[in-house]
Amino acid sequence: MKAAVVPSVNGRWEVKEWQTPKAGPNQVVIKIHASGLCYTDVHITHGALPTQFPRVLGHEPVGEIVEIGPGVASRKIGDRVGVGWVQRGCGRCEWCLRGKKELCQNAISTGITLQGSHAEYMLAYADATMLIPGNLSYEQATPIFCAGYTVWSGLRLADPKPHERIAVVGIGGLGHLALQYSKASGFETIAVTKSKDKEKSIRAMGADEVVESGEKLLAAGGTDVLLATSNSWAATAEAAKGMRPDGRIILMGVSQEPLNYTPELMFKRARLLGSSQNGPEYLYEALDIVAKGKVKVIEEVYKLDEITRAYDRVAEGKVRYRAVITMN
Repeated sequence: MKAAVVPSVNGRWEVKEWQTPKAGPNQVVIKIHASGLCYTDVHITHGALPTQFPRVLGHEPVGEIVEIGPGVASRKIGDRVGVGWVQRGCGRCEWCLRGKKELCQNAISTGITLQGSHAEYMLAYADATMLIPGNLSYEQATPIFCAGYTVWSGLRLADPKPHERIAVVGIGGLGHLALQYSKASGFETIAVTKSKDKEKSIRAMGADEVVESGEKLLAAGGTDVLLATSNSWAATAEAAKGMRPDGRIILMGVSQEPLNYTPELMFKRARLLGSSQNGPEYLYEALDIVAKGKVKVIEEVYKLDEITRAYDRVAEGKVRYRAVITMN
């Protein structure tokens, strides 16, 4: 099969022949129809997350099952499925026993411990797959398995109440979905961005207000929940100046910067919560909302042979808003 292979840390991606996987016990082989290219792929390429190279990356896979291994009863050949970031936990630690495999320190992860989805075929554990709604295209479904899943999990973790206001900082691959999920849930939603060229599209996605700073967010009434999807924690800290008392800051964008939690935030009793992908029920909900037409992924679509150009655009911050790789 063809696959996009990263040969080493900081290595140049290359499309080449790679071994086609075979299903083992409790596993399936998925013929990939679309694979989302996430900024996390950039982090992994630069060695920010531990893995072994050469490696096929990609952790937003969708496609159809073409092979089933021994012991698989809940899936069948021809099922349209996708797979999340964490496939399995160790099954023995406290968090696995609590049913929270996403917190396992020895988890089996797509594109990290298992080969990823930037390839014509991918191996997955059957119980890690999620059926895709029949009316949802592969191209729209694929970013939901990381970006959509992440921001919907964060919104649910924030537990916003009726009449509370939500702000989103970092209106990019994650943020444009966070904004739409918030609006689909009926909340007044404010976008925080310095990108003036995005304002028209942000308003078209449903933003009630667009502001460029935390001070202007506060002047506009402030926010009870800040969904922080930016890769810059400096931008998150700046936007947090607009928090209302008893607010929640939900960190979902990854940064190597220190985060400045100020005395002002302490006196406002602002809570700081980290969040990633918090359980399969949220993935089901995130897909269902998109299938119902309440959220739409804005994406650039590339063929597998064009993945190097797509990667460069993601790494340089030029993609608006998601990059999707198709196999045919």
